[in-house]
Amino acid sequence: MAAVDEDLRERVLAAHRAILAAGLVTLTFGNASAVDRAAGVMAIKPSGVPYEALDAEAMVLVELASGDVVAGAYSPSSDAPSHLVLYRRFEALGGIVHTHSPYATAWAQAGRELPCLGTTHADHFDGPVPVTRQLRVDELEGAYEESTGEVIVEAIERRGADPLDLPAVLVRSHGPFAWGAGIEQAVENAVALEAVAALAFRTLALSPAAPELDAALRGRHFRRKHGPGAYYGQP
Repeated sequence: MAAVDEDLRERVLAAHRAILAAGLVTLTFGNASAVDRAAGVMAIKPSGVPYEALDAEAMVLVELASGDVVAGAYSPSSDAPSHLVLYRRFEALGGIVHTHSPYATAWAQAGRELPCLGTTHADHFDGPVPVTRQLRVDELEGAYEESTGEVIVEAIERRGADPLDLPAVLVRSHGPFAWGAGIEQAVENAVALEAVAALAFRTLALSPAAPELDAALRGRHFRRKHGPGAYYGQP
């Protein structure tokens, strides 16, 4: 195994502090991870450890290929197999954030995809955020967390989307997973997901028949911030 990026654990610790500060987690719910492709490992939160007690050394290093713990005094998050499935399937992913944030989780529990109702949504997600199918009994009784990762992959591939253009999925009856090219982008997408989930809930409460955003306007807003023609922000 190649030497692991010295900043990897620090960046994952910073991600956990960020999602806690953003109000996306309660108690020990949720987890974040980042991958070092050259070293073939991911760093992820330890299972069940309070966020306030975390430090960089607490982050567990897990080998991507085998799923074995290669460094760390704790057991990794119980969701680690879900993260591994996504990293193995999508090389572009560099960070993953899973939370039980209130509004996004409500959409997941309702089994409803998150519609794109306005430009705030379109700035981050190129279309509705999909919801997975329900896990089968054999999947629940077998490798449950791996199966969770697999249904996320199914949802992305069913949409035919680039995972960085649609960087989140709602796991039915469970909660949201978001990701990015790096852990910092994954955190930003998790924060944005909760914000647009809240906006959609409130919009439909005011106007249950509110239409989805026009495709041309949606595409224009997404391309302002993403892709080779992006011009939002500073060069």
